[in-house]
Amino acid sequence: MLKSASSLVAFCKTVNAGRSLIQTWLLCAALLQAVTSGAQTVTKIAAGGGHSLFLKSDGSLWAMGENEYGQLGDSTTNNMNLPGQVVASNVTAIAAGGGHSLFLKSDGSLWAMGENEYGQLGDSTTNSINLPEQIVASNVTAIAAGSAHSLFLKNDGSLWAMGYNGVGGLGDCSYGNTNQPEQIVASNVTAIAAGEVHSLFLKSDGSLWAMGWNYYGQLGDGTTDNDNYNTNRPEQIMASNVTAIASGWYHSLFLKSDGSLWVMGDNQQGELGDGTYGGISGYTNLPEQIVASNVTAIAAGVYHSLFLKSDGSLWAMGDNNDGQLGDGTTSNTNQPEQIVASNVTAIAAGDYHSLLLKSDGSLWAMGENEYGQLGDGTYGGTLGYTNLPELIIAAPGCDLISCHILATGQMQLCFVGIAGTNYALDRTFNLSQADWIPQVTNPAGPFGVLVFTNTPDPTMNNFWRIRSVP
Repeated sequence: MLKSASSLVAFCKTVNAGRSLIQTWLLCAALLQAVTSGAQTVTKIAAGGGHSLFLKSDGSLWAMGENEYGQLGDSTTNNMNLPGQVVASNVTAIAAGGGHSLFLKSDGSLWAMGENEYGQLGDSTTNSINLPEQIVASNVTAIAAGSAHSLFLKNDGSLWAMGYNGVGGLGDCSYGNTNQPEQIVASNVTAIAAGEVHSLFLKSDGSLWAMGWNYYGQLGDGTTDNDNYNTNRPEQIMASNVTAIASGWYHSLFLKSDGSLWVMGDNQQGELGDGTYGGISGYTNLPEQIVASNVTAIAAGVYHSLFLKSDGSLWAMGDNNDGQLGDGTTSNTNQPEQIVASNVTAIAAGDYHSLLLKSDGSLWAMGENEYGQLGDGTYGGTLGYTNLPELIIAAPGCDLISCHILATGQMQLCFVGIAGTNYALDRTFNLSQADWIPQVTNPAGPFGVLVFTNTPDPTMNNFWRIRSVP
């Protein structure tokens, strides 16, 4: 009885005896479906400075990437380039900051790990920790992590904050850091977002509020010099109809109830998507409409922005030096560009990398991978990034496994993938400085079996890989 995908690989390597190639492919597909049928889908994602978090449908928490401060919560400070399980069950929400991580459990408890120099973990110390630590025992309903500060909501609608406050990002009318949770608003808060050193929140009446640094106009109040470039108390920006918010380093995004996308703040890399690079000033300090309708979700990184439309398409704009937009280039763009045409259900933007979920529960990643934050088992090679969406966790029952089967006189690929998904065959002549060249893209058949029209030549000194194409 085959009990794992790895045992299937070993089986596929020997199963060819006495069978045709197509018989072997079909057998591999059927066995793989049976082996992986109990797999869990990915349900939630979060992207931080150089690390990534995700949840599976069984409530388990997984992490990968930079771990200098223990933000992965695995009891070490070692970076990881593959997903590692941190908590086995009962996790319901996640947030990734610059060097720290937050999560909620099903009992409403708040847990934290990682960097704590400014008290952003809220444990009454400034000591970093590499294991999850309970901060609040119950009644927490939402979390947000900025570069060095944290926000959370309780079930009474109250807003709480801790961490760095040198420019007023906590909104407590002071400029002093705090290493324990402090109540900022007593009730009626429904959503929160934390940027580099500014914060946004929504109230139940649909109003948008902001506090913190405003040098680039990221608060959207029409100024850039309010209280020496910042405000240390919540300020109302929009009176009603705001439904979602996202904070980047120095820019902000929000959605209205009509599905329109609005932006404000820094635009030097085109992250606002208004077709400019901000002119001489490089920013806008008032909300500006970018898309008129049908936007359903938003995410903001350091200098890039992502959004989803109601048709499941993913769009991106801004900085792309590390391939974080996923368009196959490293060129910035100052207007929305479609990256994936359909079936995207969730997005997350880290400092210089991006994550996305598809409707089948698969996890994809693109951008900087210096610390292993993409979770693909590498540290990004010579360039340190990937500029196309890369499949990290496949849909249940559809793990991607390649089996090299020797047929008479040639090498063939027995590859079991996701039925109907496109795959590309890439070639390089040197692994130490890989230059992957796409060869052919093919859709997998109804059993997930993929037949390449261009197969490796074992007589040549070259190397091949299979890559999923969204």
